[in-house]
Amino acid sequence: MADHQLAIREQLQALGSAPRIAIIKPSALGDIVQSLPVLEALRLRFPQSKISWIVNQELADLLEGHPALNTIIPFNRRGGWLDQWRLLAKLHSARFDLVVDLQGLLRSAVMTSATGATLRIGMETAREGANLACDFVVDGTSRDIPAHQRYQQVAWTVLGSRDVLPARIPVSHADREWSVAELGPLAGTSIVAMHAGAKWVTKRWPAERFAAVAVGASKAGMGIVLVGTKSEQPLSKTIADAVRAVGGKLCDLSGKTTLKQLAAVLGQATAMVSNDSGPMHMAAAVGTPVVGIFTCTSPHLSGPAGPRHRLLAAATACAASYEKTCPLRGVAHHACFDTITPERVLQALQVVVSGKVRRVA
Repeated sequence: MADHQLAIREQLQALGSAPRIAIIKPSALGDIVQSLPVLEALRLRFPQSKISWIVNQELADLLEGHPALNTIIPFNRRGGWLDQWRLLAKLHSARFDLVVDLQGLLRSAVMTSATGATLRIGMETAREGANLACDFVVDGTSRDIPAHQRYQQVAWTVLGSRDVLPARIPVSHADREWSVAELGPLAGTSIVAMHAGAKWVTKRWPAERFAAVAVGASKAGMGIVLVGTKSEQPLSKTIADAVRAVGGKLCDLSGKTTLKQLAAVLGQATAMVSNDSGPMHMAAAVGTPVVGIFTCTSPHLSGPAGPRHRLLAAATACAASYEKTCPLRGVAHHACFDTITPERVLQALQVVVSGKVRRVA
């Protein structure tokens, strides 16, 4: 066992009940979903503590009502200096005993320092000098470790065991009822959720290719549900138009769901086809197998865990480079998109839907 882990556990033991705990993880959606096992570990380790989570206000809905969480502290990243000062003052006055910084950036380091917590724990992935605000860094959380495994490592360190903890998303009965009603037109089919969006342009396999997959799935008798944000509605329209042209069954819910409703919809799906994005991780968290499309990111480092998923990687020299802007020009621009064909994705989808996946591709 690494020295840091032993030291952290000794300090956790010295804290006793740690009445006030904060998790600092403002963003992004997929990272928050993958970090939920840390919340579970803290609740198991400190059953009587008050646990708070500092999160971007637009993502707070995802955590609302989580049984292991007491308080959500919203962070307005677009707010002015007065908003930031008020947040830091609130963190300081809360008198936290333990803070876990899962973000590892300068702004989360400022938050961590503002708490004045007795024990402050960070991760090896931290940048911008963020770990200078922490007392200890959890070993086994570097960037060459899969993201989901990094968060499990933090959870294991807190809990003192190697139990694999869940990434629970608190979906209400009302959200499930809403999703069932919305997906009514797809009754009797294998429902395939599709998300053609992604924050980075280099992650965004073209919507026209998603449309080709959707048409093939429709012809095979599958129903299609499209998800995404309002800004991604044009991408969904490209897919929707193609599916309607062949008379396929379709529900376009892009821009029409809360985060909880999105989780409920994904929980109803048989499978999901998605770029590397937050909704992909949400689908995995609610138990829906995914066909993940990885162009500039690595399926090993950024993909969901488990044998039910089919993760497809680009085959170019710059694949998995994590470049937000394509470094290539001319005919080679976004060449990684071309190495993942609609036929390859549709074949993977058919395997997933049939339940025959035995390993991650």
